[in-house]
Amino acid sequence: MQHETRRAARESAARDLGAAEAGGGQRPAAAGRRSRKRTAWIVVACAMVVILGAAAWIGFRALTVKAELESAQRLLSSSDSELTTQERMTRMGGHAQAAASASNDPIWRVAEFIPVAGDNLRAVRVASEALDLVANELGVPALAAIDGGGEGSPFTRVLPVLAAATPDVSAMAASVADAASSPFLIGPVRSGIDQVDAVVGSAAPALELVPSLLGSDGPKRYLLAFQNNAELLALGGSAASQTLIAVDGGDIRIEGQASSADFGQDVAVDVPVDQSAIDLYSRYLVDHVNTTMSRPDFPTAASLLKAFWERDISPGPIDGVIAIDPIALGRILEATGPITVGDVEITSKNAVSVLLKDVYTWWDPYASKAEARASDAFFAAVAATVFDRVASGTFDLKDMLWAVNESIGQGDILMWMQDPQAAALLDGQKVAGVLPTDNADATTMGVFFRDASAGKIDYYMKSAVDLSRTCSGSESTFAATTSLHLDISQEDADALPRYVKSAVWGSKQFRTEVFVYGPPGTTFTGFSADGRDIVPLRTDITDLGRPVAALQLTLRPGETGTVTATFTGSGAFGPLALRATPMIHATDVAIADTCG
Repeated sequence: MQHETRRAARESAARDLGAAEAGGGQRPAAAGRRSRKRTAWIVVACAMVVILGAAAWIGFRALTVKAELESAQRLLSSSDSELTTQERMTRMGGHAQAAASASNDPIWRVAEFIPVAGDNLRAVRVASEALDLVANELGVPALAAIDGGGEGSPFTRVLPVLAAATPDVSAMAASVADAASSPFLIGPVRSGIDQVDAVVGSAAPALELVPSLLGSDGPKRYLLAFQNNAELLALGGSAASQTLIAVDGGDIRIEGQASSADFGQDVAVDVPVDQSAIDLYSRYLVDHVNTTMSRPDFPTAASLLKAFWERDISPGPIDGVIAIDPIALGRILEATGPITVGDVEITSKNAVSVLLKDVYTWWDPYASKAEARASDAFFAAVAATVFDRVASGTFDLKDMLWAVNESIGQGDILMWMQDPQAAALLDGQKVAGVLPTDNADATTMGVFFRDASAGKIDYYMKSAVDLSRTCSGSESTFAATTSLHLDISQEDADALPRYVKSAVWGSKQFRTEVFVYGPPGTTFTGFSADGRDIVPLRTDITDLGRPVAALQLTLRPGETGTVTATFTGSGAFGPLALRATPMIHATDVAIADTCG
C-alpha cells in the first residue's frame, strides 16, 4: 500500500515502532546502544584531536621560546664590538620579550597544571619573563639614562630607573626561586632556570642596596686604597696611596687624597686584631698603614685603613673601603680609553709597567722630600684622572663590566662595607676578600706572599703553585708546593733605581715570606725546601680558622726557591681550590686531586 503523503509515512513508521516496543522487540534497543557508542568515540576522538593540537601548539611555542632565548644568550655572550651596549641590550630585550610572549598564552598556562611536565613549562615561562623584565624594564632604561645625557652624573640619572624596577625584580626573584625548587625539571630546563635564578636572585638585593650606596638616602664616603704589587703583601701590595670619595644622590667627587707619608708611623691604631695575626705579621700590621694588607683577610685590612684615615687624615665617618691595584686599573683603561698625566700617556697595555716600574726611574723618593712628593703627586693624579672618567660615565659599559668582573675574579678589586645589609650582600663573594671557613663547596688552600726587603723588586718576581690531595683510608693529605723565581740578572739588578733595590741588601739579595694556609679542619704536618736560603718562620699558629705555615725565601737575582707545606685531616672535602696573592706576572697554578 502506498502512503499518500510523507506525513502519513512518518505516522505509520511511528506506529510500527510503538508496536515493536510493546511486543518486546530488540532491534531498536541495539541501534540505540550503537548510537551511544558512536557518540562516545566521537567525543574521545575530538578530545584526542584537541589534546594533540594543544600539544603541537605548545611544542611550536616551546621551539619559539627556545630559539628566542638562545638568540638572547648569543647576544649576551658575543664579543661583537660593532654593537654598542645599548644596541646589544635592546636586541636581547626583543628576544626576551618574544620568548616571554610565546610562553604566556592561555594554552601554555593551562598545561602548567599537568604533573611533572607542567613544572618544566612553568620554569621556562618564568625564566623568559625574568629575562624580559631584567632586559626591558631595567637594562634598556638604565643604559638610556647613563648614555642619554642630561643633568647630573650618570649615576644620578640612573637612580630613578633602579627605584622603579626594584619591586618588580624582587617579586620576580621569588617566582624564579620557586620555579627552580621543583625536583621534576629536566636537564636543559634545570640548567637554564638555575642560571636565571643566580642572576635575578643576586640582582634583587643588589638593586635594593645600590641606591643607598650611591647616596640616595644621604651622603656616603668611601676610602679607595691603591695597592702596589711591586711590594708584595698577601692581598696584593703596599697600600701607600689612598683617595677618599664622597657620594651624594649619585654625584661622586674626590674629597681627599693621602700617601703613606701623611700617616703616623709606629703608632698602632685602635682596632682589635687577633693575636694570631700579630704573631704571624708582627706589629707592622697595625702600626704602619702601608702594610695593612699583610693578612689575607680584607675586613682586617679595611678596618685598619679606615682607622688610620679617621685618626690621621680626617675624622669623618667612612662607610666602605675599596682596594684596587694597577692590574685592575689596566683593565679599566680598556673601558675608559687612555689617560694622560703630565706628559705620560697611560694605556691598558702599559699601565702596569708605568706605575710599577717606570715611575721609579723618574723620581727617587729617597733623594729628597721634593722627589717623594712628586712621586706621590703622580700616583694621586692617575687616580684622580681615572676617577673623573668613571664618575662622568666616559667609558664603554660592556668593557667596564668585563674589567670589574675579571678584576674581582683575580683578586685585584676588594670591597668592605660598614652597613650590615651591604656586608651581607658581599658575604661569601670573592670581592669580600675572606677565606672560606669550611670545605663544603670547595677545599680552598691559601698561598700568600709578603716582601721583606723594603724595596719594589716584585715587578720581576714570578711564581708557581702546585696543589695536591692524596688519600689513605679516611685521611686526606694536602700539599702546596710554591716556587718563586727572581727573573732578573745580577747586572740588571745592579742597574735598578735605588728605590727598587732592597733598603737592606741593595741588589745583592731579596727576601720574601710565604704564608701557606691549610684547609679548615686540617693540621700542619711538615715542610720541605729546595733552594739556597729557605727557613721556616712559624708553623705553630692557627689563623682565620686554619693552620698556617710561614716560610722565608732569600733569593739572589736569577735564583729560584721552592717550598712544600703539607697538611692532613679527615672528613668530607670539596674540590681543591687555590686563593693566592694577585701577582704582576700571573701565578702558574696546577691542581691534582687523586681522591676523586
